[in-house]
Amino acid sequence: MAVTTTNLIMGPASLYIATYGATEPADTDVNTTPPASTWTDLGGTQDGVKLSVDQTYTPLEVDQIVDEPGARLTKRMFTVETNLAEPTLENLKFLLNDGTAASGAGYKNFEPIYASSATQPTYRAVLLDGYGPNQLRRRFIIRRCLSNDKVESTYKKDSQTLFTVKWQGFYVSSVIAPFKLIDATS
Repeated sequence: MAVTTTNLIMGPASLYIATYGATEPADTDVNTTPPASTWTDLGGTQDGVKLSVDQTYTPLEVDQIVDEPGARLTKRMFTVETNLAEPTLENLKFLLNDGTAASGAGYKNFEPIYASSATQPTYRAVLLDGYGPNQLRRRFIIRRCLSNDKVESTYKKDSQTLFTVKWQGFYVSSVIAPFKLIDATS
């Protein structure tokens, strides 16, 4: 098989977050930064941004043959994981799926949401801007997600403090796909 070297991808990605149902940038705008009025830039990351789509196919079985005659998709889980290099209170709000931030003369504070998160969590949309084939832009949008993994932040004398995060995507509707990928072609 011949290798098409322009299909090889390397490079960082940028992460943005918005409210669930936010207006997505047009596919034709894949080479532009998402509008700051809708999409919040989460800043620097460390150790890359990992996109994962885990699909489970359940096999079909019949008594008459030993081979599996086919399978059906019975579960799909998709996530975006990273370490945010800017451990701000604003970013913590997104990692804990909402809360209240306040500031005053010489201080800022944050309190997590606790009253409704058990029954009505605050879903968000996540947009990942990276590179695709030909070193053109690739955009991945998770339309409805929650930060649903352990959020950690370590303070050490010889290591940078980071926020770990893992956003899991969820079903949107029968007419809206839960995620979308867009590649620039020029």
